[in-house]
Amino acid sequence: MVHGISDDTVRGGARRILGNVAWLIGGKGFGAVCSIVYLGILARSLGVENFGLFSMIFATGQAIVELSKFQTWQMVVRFGMPALSRDDWDGFGRLAVAAGFIDFLGALLGCLMGWVAVYYLGQALDLDQRYTNVAFGFICALAFARASAPIGVLRALDRFDVAVAVGAITPLSRLIAAIVIWSVGATVELFLIAWAVLELIVAALHWFFAQRLARRSVRLRHLKHFRRTMSEHEGIFRFLGVVYLSTSVWGLIQQGPLLAVGYLLGASAAGVYRIADQLAKGLGKLATLMAQALYPEMNRQAREAGAEAFGRLLRRINVNVIVAGAALVLLSMLLGDTILVLIGGEAYGIGGPVLVPLVLAASFELASVSYEAVLHAYGKEHYQLYARIFTLLAMTVLIVLLASGGPIWIGWAVAGAMALGYAASSVIVWLTVRHHRKARA
Repeated sequence: MVHGISDDTVRGGARRILGNVAWLIGGKGFGAVCSIVYLGILARSLGVENFGLFSMIFATGQAIVELSKFQTWQMVVRFGMPALSRDDWDGFGRLAVAAGFIDFLGALLGCLMGWVAVYYLGQALDLDQRYTNVAFGFICALAFARASAPIGVLRALDRFDVAVAVGAITPLSRLIAAIVIWSVGATVELFLIAWAVLELIVAALHWFFAQRLARRSVRLRHLKHFRRTMSEHEGIFRFLGVVYLSTSVWGLIQQGPLLAVGYLLGASAAGVYRIADQLAKGLGKLATLMAQALYPEMNRQAREAGAEAFGRLLRRINVNVIVAGAALVLLSMLLGDTILVLIGGEAYGIGGPVLVPLVLAASFELASVSYEAVLHAYGKEHYQLYARIFTLLAMTVLIVLLASGGPIWIGWAVAGAMALGYAASSVIVWLTVRHHRKARA
């Protein structure tokens, strides 16, 4: 018993976290199998150069989405869970609809950024002029499909099962589309159009289920209370601003290296780097999934659990993810070349050495899986922004210094930057938890 809160509270929280992670990993495990297959179809049917062009357009779209979207799902969870705890469904609904409107504004911003990137910076980004219009349409579709608010509703309601079921539609439908496109004649345009349409369908389904499960809350009429909603939650604008900047910086960290490879070394090098990066990002996606599962529970435990018990929960999570990350790095060292050849063909086998530093980089991301939730739970989300800016600066410097060595050394630049970022984040989280422990004592 710590500060009147028994460890049963924390054990219950750990069980809820494991349950949420099980749902997410189960769905994503299925998705991972599908994505490996359709990635292989893309790589083999398009060839190294065209696959590199597709990868450059896709990475540009992903980077723009990260620069334009607001993580409104975190806003819904952070400020909506207190409303749910007091059964204030109207208050929760106003917040969810306000978050949806912010998503819409972010999508418009993404389209504007896409216009500038494609029509004015396309040559600098090495975007083939044949794909200018379809690339712009693809970026706009991605921007509108990244609806974060309904996902926040599902997570606040602890309906990870529904979120996983809807999310699994994307990889399955991409696999089916890839097989059909391969059979009729693969082109970059067909894959981009198919991916765009599927993203929009899944976004619509997220909104459909969010409205069904929160029928008393998610109503369009709440939109007229937007200003009231934003004013009644103290600190919400600051929270959104910090999270937006943090997400934007993270988007550059995730997509910047691939764009750098394409810009500095050409589309073929980008294709080889992309397939290795995609596999490594499977580990990064595991980190993201675990962070999403942790986020609601960490916010709950920060309010309910004692400092010592909360610290034990944090340490337990960190030990588990570090062991998992180390095992995956070892696996990539032993089987990296074989896996890449099996998926993409002999032309991609040269990417094996690139896979090792990229998996190492992703393992550092996995090791820091709980940090975002901890800092947000303590109201220190700006600390995470500082750590990510430091990581981005380190990555930029290392890529500039090592790019002449080719994709392999760019991979090691990414790994080095992620290691430095992990060290900085660990110190920040340790000092934050220590400070709050002393304050509670």
